[in-house]
Amino acid sequence: MSAWLDIIGIGEDGVDGLSAVALEKLKQAQVIVGGDRHHTLAPNPTAKRIAWPSPFDAMIDEIKSHKDKRIVVLVTGDPLWYSVGARILKAIPKEEVCFHPQLSAFQWASSRMGWSLADLETLTIHGRADSQILPHLAPNVKMLVLTQNGESPDAVAKLLTDRGFGESKMTVLDAMGGEREERFDGVAKHWAHAVPDFHTLAIECLADKDAKWYSRSGGLPDEVFVHDGQMTKRIVRSATLSALAPYPDALLWDVGAGCGSIAIEWMRAARGARAVAIEPNEKRIAMIRENAIALGVEKIEIIEGKAPLVLNGLEQPDAIFIGGGLTGGETFDLCWSALRIGGRLVANAVTIESEAMLFEFQEKYGGELSRITVQQAEPVGRFKGWKPFMPVTQWMVVK
Repeated sequence: MSAWLDIIGIGEDGVDGLSAVALEKLKQAQVIVGGDRHHTLAPNPTAKRIAWPSPFDAMIDEIKSHKDKRIVVLVTGDPLWYSVGARILKAIPKEEVCFHPQLSAFQWASSRMGWSLADLETLTIHGRADSQILPHLAPNVKMLVLTQNGESPDAVAKLLTDRGFGESKMTVLDAMGGEREERFDGVAKHWAHAVPDFHTLAIECLADKDAKWYSRSGGLPDEVFVHDGQMTKRIVRSATLSALAPYPDALLWDVGAGCGSIAIEWMRAARGARAVAIEPNEKRIAMIRENAIALGVEKIEIIEGKAPLVLNGLEQPDAIFIGGGLTGGETFDLCWSALRIGGRLVANAVTIESEAMLFEFQEKYGGELSRITVQQAEPVGRFKGWKPFMPVTQWMVVK
């Protein structure tokens, strides 16, 4: 099937920056969809003009209704880089769509800053929490961020300052490549610029001595989580995440999530990684929400209820962690049935009864059994001694 929908990226230079093919598609268009600034940048006196609606799902139906006409969707820069292109492809087959990309805001900004785009973090907080930047926060990291509006730099500056990155350099880049291009430079803890709503934010992270930042490789300090003691502790959590092997866009079921430490670290570990935290305790659910926001993964999905009762109907997972509720066996059976072929299941046990079940499962399904023992140095009078924690038996299996 030939393409009937053209999605054209346009920059501040308007039609002057379009390729010959994109310009011809624009001239021939009978229907043009876009924001106010897109319509201003791309004149066509005869085409029907349609503005973006809210919610966006309404626009998908609108676009499809004009399938019999020459229709163009205008976006800023690259349609497939934090833009509407990916969302449209969820509803319209790629064979029916033709993309005409323009330079993205990230490309413009990296050129203006003199930064190698391959060495940057490129993020968006447009329509998302400012805390999205937190998993990427570390000394000397450079970020380019698509923002929500003119208030976003103030919010980001406060977040950076609160985390001990107040000396970080911030630059707002507006209308790049156009006649109205502007630049605002400052330092996070002294940020005081009033900036336009539509801009790109560049950040060079400079850490104070006591800056709070955490690795994405797994094993965050226990104290960064709000918890009631029922959580997978740091060293065991690190081993568990290693066994789960997070990867981009993969979905984890965290069954018996507690304060959400495994699910949260899974989401931090890989781009686009998703997690469903299943937890019956209301107080712990509140902890999961608080921890997710504080650690930059507010998109975590929380299911209130007890496994296996609430597992039916959930999206098929790529990995499953069972940290509680294993003793009955029903939870494992449902999880194993739901797990995709090639997916990983990891279960931790501390009681003799649940450990016995892991031995049975390993005999039947294979996989690896490990025992994790941890001792921590603690005061013994004037000296120090080793305090052992309860050993954890861990089973990891690939379906």
